[in-house]
Amino acid sequence: MSEPKMKENDNSVIEFIERVENEKKKADAYKLLEIFEEVTGYEAKMWGSSIIGFGSYHYKYASGREGDAPLVGFSPRKAKISLYLAYEGEEREKLLEGFGKHTKSKACIYVNKLADIDTNVLKDLIKYTVETYQNLYPKE
Repeated sequence: MSEPKMKENDNSVIEFIERVENEKKKADAYKLLEIFEEVTGYEAKMWGSSIIGFGSYHYKYASGREGDAPLVGFSPRKAKISLYLAYEGEEREKLLEGFGKHTKSKACIYVNKLADIDTNVLKDLIKYTVETYQNLYPKE
C-alpha cells in the first residue's frame, strides 16, 4: 500500500502562513488559526505541505485502507481559502445556509475572504465537524 501524502509533520505553521503572498489572505490565515485553536482546543499542526490541521482521527475503510487525518483544518491557497470541515450532510447544509458567500465540494468549503462569512457559523461548523469525526472514529 502506498504511503499517504497527507501526514502530520513538524513543519512550522507560522512559517507556512508567512509564505502566503497575499497580505489579506495571510491576515485571514492568522485569524483562522486563532478561531480553529480556540474552538477545538487543539494546537495547529501542518499536514502535508499545505494543510493546517487540528486534532486527528484514525480511519479504516472496508477496503482495508487506513490512515490518519486532521479533525478539521484549512489552507490559504492562492485562489481561495479551503476549509476542511464535515462531509455533505443535512446538518452541514443547515449551518451553511447562514454562512455567507462560499462554494463547496463534498469535503471542502471554499471562501474568498473571512469578511464574506459569518465566523460564528464557522465556529459552529468546526464544533459540528469535531463531534462528528470523534463519534465516527472514537479513539481506541
